[in-house]
Amino acid sequence: MIAAQAPLREFTAGFARDRIAVAAFATLCLILLAAIGAPLVSPQDPYDLAQLDILDSKFAPGAKAGAGFTFWLGSDDQGRDMVSAILYGLRISLGVGALSTVIALALGMAVGLISAYAGGWLDNLIMRLVDLQLSFPSILIALVLLAVVGQGVDKIVIALIFVQWAYYARTVRGAALAEKRREYVDAARVMAFSARRIVFRHILPNVLPPLIVVATVQVAHAIALEATLSFLGLGMPITSPSLGLLISNGFAHLLSGRYWISFFPGVALLITIVAINLVGDRLRDVLNPRIAHHYGA
Repeated sequence: MIAAQAPLREFTAGFARDRIAVAAFATLCLILLAAIGAPLVSPQDPYDLAQLDILDSKFAPGAKAGAGFTFWLGSDDQGRDMVSAILYGLRISLGVGALSTVIALALGMAVGLISAYAGGWLDNLIMRLVDLQLSFPSILIALVLLAVVGQGVDKIVIALIFVQWAYYARTVRGAALAEKRREYVDAARVMAFSARRIVFRHILPNVLPPLIVVATVQVAHAIALEATLSFLGLGMPITSPSLGLLISNGFAHLLSGRYWISFFPGVALLITIVAINLVGDRLRDVLNPRIAHHYGA
């Protein structure tokens, strides 16, 4: 038990040495709690048409609503409280980003392990497919897919999975090829262990650290890509406004002085992505002993 806790204690201590990363992690935790608890803390349900009043539309920050509560961040053109809309939008953006990343991670991890362990023509075929996909911009692939399958939460999750899996496959393959040459793999083969046991019991645990770093950063990339697609009108439907769609809804009102409709969702999106990236950068430093030793982390 003590031996199992030692690596975790060492990892925690290494991560905590960077105060910026700790602040980013705390900010990310608060964002997650606010998004998960949105129905409990939001003064309004932005999806409930019975709670919306068109007469409350485009109110400035600090204005009083007809229902009696205060629009601390203003309201949009449909009378939605911006605080409530942002919290519910965070739920969608974080949910889509996390779900697509987990599924793409599992798919890319399986493909990368098979490619590295099998080698030969199968490895060449898989890597050429990965190279082909990575040669195109992510947003271009997502735009083509959504143009074919249409809008919807499930559709954009599928598009994000298709965009991301190749990154994980290449990362896992590179790490698995390095582990494949280690002595413990040769020993496992001499002991006649099955290929499945060698891959999942011996190689996989040693390729997880770089994979965790890539997955953390890719969550931010998925959230940003979903926001971009929603801003362009090809992401979430109007009935499920994510942060990108909220920014898009207020873009037309920027020149009229109603900046808050786009500005505050944009700030929420920016803080979320920056926090995830800072945490991912620190995880990279802590999980890579050579980088951690070089910087004295």
